[in-house]
Amino acid sequence: MSDIFELEQRDPDNYRKETRKNTLILMAIFIVLGMGLATLSVSLFGHPEGNNFVWNVAGVLAGFILTTLIFKKILWYQPWMNASVYGWTLKRCLMRVTNIMHHVEAGVERNDITAIKLLRFYHLGLMQMHRLEGNDGGVSELQKPAEKLLEKIEALELDPQQTRFNPAWVDEVKETEKQRIS
Repeated sequence: MSDIFELEQRDPDNYRKETRKNTLILMAIFIVLGMGLATLSVSLFGHPEGNNFVWNVAGVLAGFILTTLIFKKILWYQPWMNASVYGWTLKRCLMRVTNIMHHVEAGVERNDITAIKLLRFYHLGLMQMHRLEGNDGGVSELQKPAEKLLEKIEALELDPQQTRFNPAWVDEVKETEKQRIS
């Protein structure tokens, strides 16, 4: 993931509808391929009087692998998959920040601008993800930490609308923290 990610305004109801539809399509592809390849492997390699469990599993595994390849090579780039791709990419960005959260929080305490930008993006992105998924409790849990950070942002006269995620910031915050500790 090397590109800058930008938060987009999304309708939560439409997002959930589209991602459910995409999930059902992907499940249908897997079911057809898994069952079809399991049946094919049993009919080609199985024994009528024997246990064909291994051939069933091999067919289902082949169906899973083929479904994954179809998803990554074809479906991912289809316009109707946009909501799912957006959600997945947002979650990956949030996870990258989560993985270095101890560095981010230490940087925020030291008024490191990059760490502050990362944490603000994290708060905004996580709130959006909670809204898109219909998790109002998650949004309310974030209110106090987000307000505390917003006060710091205003005191430092920074832009509070941090809707972009630059992956280079993760490396920068980690490197700054390593240098500080050394």
